[in-house]
Amino acid sequence: MAHDFQVVVDTADPHVLADWWAETLGWPVEPTDEDFIREMIAKGYAKEEETRTYNGVLVWRTGAAIRHPDSPPDGPPRRILFQEVPEPKTVKNRLHIDVWVGADNVEATLEKLTARGAKFLHRGRQGPHSWVTMADPEGNEFCIS
Repeated sequence: MAHDFQVVVDTADPHVLADWWAETLGWPVEPTDEDFIREMIAKGYAKEEETRTYNGVLVWRTGAAIRHPDSPPDGPPRRILFQEVPEPKTVKNRLHIDVWVGADNVEATLEKLTARGAKFLHRGRQGPHSWVTMADPEGNEFCIS
């Protein structure tokens, strides 16, 4: 039986990194439900300190997600969750995202992402396939090809 899953990225600021990846992938940030958050606080299931205001909206402090635009509204989403962790990234990722932009778009994408805070790490090649390894603004490695 096949299973659905989501990818979770540890981060110092989930909302900022979710916005960065949403723009990078062309995926929307999942909207927050301020009324639900307030209800959870009023009923004692959550505390005010578990929230923050981001871009003028009440959000959960510890997480934000982006969702593939073709994810079904009522089914399991194709999503990336950005989760707050207290420690900074210190070593190379054991898992990373490959973003397929097309061979003709790699250089323009490299320039665009670098201008938005990504860091070029190195170029790779295996047979006829090539890629560029980069790091997002928090240092998480990813490749474009």
